[in-house]
Amino acid sequence: MNLKDDLGPILISSQQIHQRVVQLGAEITHNYQDSDLVLVSILKGGTVFLADLMREIKIPLTIDFMCISSYGLSSDKYGVVRITKDLDQSIESRDVIIVEDIIDTGLTLRYILKNLRAREPKSLEVCTLLDKSARRIADIKIKYKGFDIKDKYVVGYGLDYRQQKRNLPHIYELDESLLKS
Repeated sequence: MNLKDDLGPILISSQQIHQRVVQLGAEITHNYQDSDLVLVSILKGGTVFLADLMREIKIPLTIDFMCISSYGLSSDKYGVVRITKDLDQSIESRDVIIVEDIIDTGLTLRYILKNLRAREPKSLEVCTLLDKSARRIADIKIKYKGFDIKDKYVVGYGLDYRQQKRNLPHIYELDESLLKS
């Protein structure tokens, strides 16, 4: 099986991603001068975006990771959110940016925000590469956004289908027929 099997068209090229990540890094650098900044990536999809974004932020920062599992009856029903890997460091009185690969319904992110707010950070913001706002259920504020996308299943640049295709340099639409099988 070829890595590019079952792919639709390129939705966002690696060049477009790079340009937007540079812009986001510059904006965060400007907004967090003299800050004790922590970037919190949500595993696994957010790691590629985090790696590129943190190299474009030109101020001191630290990184940390969380892993979240959502359990429901099906992909259309939303269930329980559980932290499977928590932060290794305290975020109390620190400026925190959650770095996400994609936000759709926002339910998991709402849970993460509530959980992290209870830890009393100085500030708490969200930076996502992709915003699939057409599927949004939870009312959440996203301060830093890479791209708005339509309600399509996408892979590449950290985003997966059954844990595969994360290593593609572009973001592709996945062939819809694959999702029905």
